[in-house]
Amino acid sequence: MFAPEGPTFRELAVQALSSVERGYDLLAPKFDRTPFRTPAAVLDPVVRELRELGPFAGGLDLCCGTGAGVGVLRQVCRERVTGVDISAGMLAVGRDRERAPDGGGPRVEWVRADARALPFGPVFDVVVSFGAFGHFLPRERPVLFEQVRSVLRPGGRFVFPVLAPARPGSPLYWALLGFDAAMRVRNALWRPRFVMYYRGFRLAEVSAELARAGFAVELRPVPEWGRRADGSPRGRLVVATRSGPAAG
Repeated sequence: MFAPEGPTFRELAVQALSSVERGYDLLAPKFDRTPFRTPAAVLDPVVRELRELGPFAGGLDLCCGTGAGVGVLRQVCRERVTGVDISAGMLAVGRDRERAPDGGGPRVEWVRADARALPFGPVFDVVVSFGAFGHFLPRERPVLFEQVRSVLRPGGRFVFPVLAPARPGSPLYWALLGFDAAMRVRNALWRPRFVMYYRGFRLAEVSAELARAGFAVELRPVPEWGRRADGSPRGRLVVATRSGPAAG
């Protein structure tokens, strides 16, 4: 599961007993050598879809980590790409790894901030996020989505992939169920909390919450991710378009 250069079991245990911010600070130097980094098989189709929706002047990678989404945005934005994350360690690794090529590309910025209190006005044309929503409890999502809307220009897009839920009774289903149960026990017994739950991000609920936050929601099947046995897509791209006037 982990490359030889990846984190040891002890390092993962220390991370799991830390806060989200501190845990990712500790993991940052080895994060890109773990399965947690979003793979090219997910990123590349998103680039293709964004090219159809764009081009864009400025883009934001929300909860950017070491910058997987920054790399996506650099391919579709002309002027400005910003990565925002709560972990200074992850930002430092991303800053060192994702350097713009000589003589071209958008300006890249790295900003430490809480996604629930973004320090920007409505200056972005597109916001992306990869693999971060498990760090937010369901009751926090309305604030999160309102913050995303507040940093988008009218007509701007909030784009992120959502994989189909695991089939009940499958090994993945039981693995995710067990992980979430273990995290709930850990957070009941240990402080600080480490919020990371895999099973609480349900597409129907999320689509309704985005609509209430002022987005028009489109769900795009992604052919590269294939289909399940029942013919439904294995994953979709959520394209939420900001409507209404710019925030004051």
